[in-house]
Order: sequence, then C-alpha cells, then structure tokens
Amino acid sequence: MPTETAFISTEIFTQEEFKRWLDERPSSDINHYELLRRRIVMNPPAAWPHGSVESNIHIPLGTFVRTHKLGIVLGSSTGYDLPSGDTVEPDISFIAAERFAAGPEPQEGKFIRIVPSLAIEILSPATAHRDRTEKKAIYEENGVEEYWIVDTKRREVTLYHLSSKRFGRGKVYTGKDTIRSRVLAGFTLSVKEVFA
Repeated sequence: MPTETAFISTEIFTQEEFKRWLDERPSSDINHYELLRRRIVMNPPAAWPHGSVESNIHIPLGTFVRTHKLGIVLGSSTGYDLPSGDTVEPDISFIAAERFAAGPEPQEGKFIRIVPSLAIEILSPATAHRDRTEKKAIYEENGVEEYWIVDTKRREVTLYHLSSKRFGRGKVYTGKDTIRSRVLAGFTLSVKEVFA
C-alpha cells in the first residue's frame, strides 16, 4: 500500500461526533484527521521536505508576529472548528489579535472556534488536490482572509486574498520572488528561504 494514501469516511459526522471519534483513537495512531464536508479525511504523516519547508515559513512568520504583537501563529497540530461545520488542521495558521480577542476563547482539549486570518497548506501527494480545491473552498466560505498553497515540487507559493467574500485568482511566487502578505503588512519572505 502506498505511504501517501489518504482515506475518506463514507459516514457523515458532526463536529461533536468527530471530536468524540478522535478522542477514541489509540495513542499509537500518528495520522492526521480532518472533517471536510462532514466526512472524516485521514492523511498519513508527511514526507520530506514538508517539515523543513514548514519550519522555514513558521519561524520567520512567528517571529514577525510576536515582535509586532499582531496575534498568534499556530502549527500543524492545531484544529479549527469552522462555522461551516468543517474541522481543519492547516500546516501553519495566523489569528490576528483582534480576531483572537473577539473569541470565543479557546478551551483546553477542544478545537479553536475562531476562523484564522491566514491559513497555509504545504502540498503532499496525499493532500495536493484537496488543498487546491475542497479546502480552498472551505477557507474561502469561512472568511479566511489569506490562503497560501506551498508547492514543494514546483518550488512555488500561491497566495489567495479574500475580496468580496471570494478568493481572487491567486498570485504565484517563484524563483527570486519575495512573498508579500496583505494580512501581515510589512511581512516578507523570499521563495528561496521557503525552499532552502
């Protein structure tokens, strides 16, 4: 069986049922699970260079946000219960201070019920199609202001910005380009740094 196979449940679940199902998983289960359109989606652990690329983005992004006291940056183990009924686990996410303060306040042992300001997904063979289609639509529908798709094979980053409740066409950054975020004014990151 290929190591990059993802599985999707045939049954449908509410967010509460999904959380109970997750809580019953054995501690030895290292897979990641999301609830997309009421179906449980299992993704295997990501292969190289996913983790390296994640760190190359997370560290400068987190440092910038912390230095300027703009909100919080969270990693790939953070789950979000979105208003649409989906539960997602972006590779990297940012919640602006205003959104975080508006709540609801996160509760220990539960998923965050705040829509992130920025969501970043790093493609892998098991997730690439879903990240470009279904999850993009879910982020758009829930009001994520900026969505990054990081393609490690093509060594490119595509940024989508929410305008009139829709993501635009997306701006592709490659080669010697410098990524500029609208959600985090003043934050820049070179594509070379992302894939270093």
